[in-house]
Amino acid sequence: MRPKQALVAGVSSSLLAVAVLLSGCARPPAQPPATEQPPPPPQSTLTGTINADGSSTVGPLTQAVAEDFNKVHPGVKVTVGISGTGGGFKKFTAGETDLSNASRPIKDKEQAAAAEHKVEYIELPVAFDGLAVVVSKENAWVDKLTINELKTMWSPEKAAAIKTWADVRPGWPKEPLKLFGPGTDSGTFEYFTEAVVGKAKASRSDYTASEDDNVLVQGVAGDKSALGYFGLAYYEENKDNLKLVPIDAGDGKPVAPSTETVENGTYKPLSRPLFVYVSKTAAARPEVKAFVEFYLDQAAEAAKKVGYVGLPSAAYAAVRQRFVAGTTGSVFAGKKTVGLKIEDILAAEK
Repeated sequence: MRPKQALVAGVSSSLLAVAVLLSGCARPPAQPPATEQPPPPPQSTLTGTINADGSSTVGPLTQAVAEDFNKVHPGVKVTVGISGTGGGFKKFTAGETDLSNASRPIKDKEQAAAAEHKVEYIELPVAFDGLAVVVSKENAWVDKLTINELKTMWSPEKAAAIKTWADVRPGWPKEPLKLFGPGTDSGTFEYFTEAVVGKAKASRSDYTASEDDNVLVQGVAGDKSALGYFGLAYYEENKDNLKLVPIDAGDGKPVAPSTETVENGTYKPLSRPLFVYVSKTAAARPEVKAFVEFYLDQAAEAAKKVGYVGLPSAAYAAVRQRFVAGTTGSVFAGKKTVGLKIEDILAAEK
């Protein structure tokens, strides 16, 4: 190699080495400034346990609210038992629970039991429900039922004579009539028998009874000859396995329960109000106070999620005022709730 060529090669090598060195020291491209994250919500300091029991109909609503409440107040445990409205009131009036879920108003004898145990309570209407009458998806003959046909099925006086579907309506098959319904401690049982048979707790006894509506769902879904009734929320959860039966109240216009028909009062007489009763002693505890206020704030949305109908906002405002004021006693005790409409709840709270 000539000297000049060697010089050029040496310079090129040096430049290449410098380029490699500089590339290793090069700064990374500028990054956009990080977006500020909002500070996390303050951690709730509330702790404690809240015990609720009672109606299997109101239970899913209270459970839904409890789950959302726990996201805000993870230190508070809310337990929701299901022993029926009557069973729940037995515990509540004895001072064993903080809240009682009820699908009917408190009775006079339950008020007396509360007074005996010095349990003061606040009555809170929280939603409306429609009782769903259902059959199996495999039932091909039932398209609607009248209130009189339901009465024929469930009346204790008719139990000996009404054994098959053909006994209810001529032309229906002679398939055995298998009935499923809530137990006698259930507010749903009381409401249904009063609305359909004409007297609370007047029912034939040869039916499959359970306080657990999931048992009723499974029983009806698995037998094409079965018929049952329970809260609308349980139908909504199991609609793929059940057939909803529209009900004719006597005007020749069968109506199926839905959010709309319960809200506008056209699904009758199987629409009814739902309640939560709160012990005044328990309400003095901060975790219970926070839960009830949260419940009334969220009830309308939670009711929609589980298949019920929320009350008007004005009604919730009035009910909340009742709670804040600590107004004890019942507006509805001793009164029939069959035929009660949503606007009646609002009027009662004024």
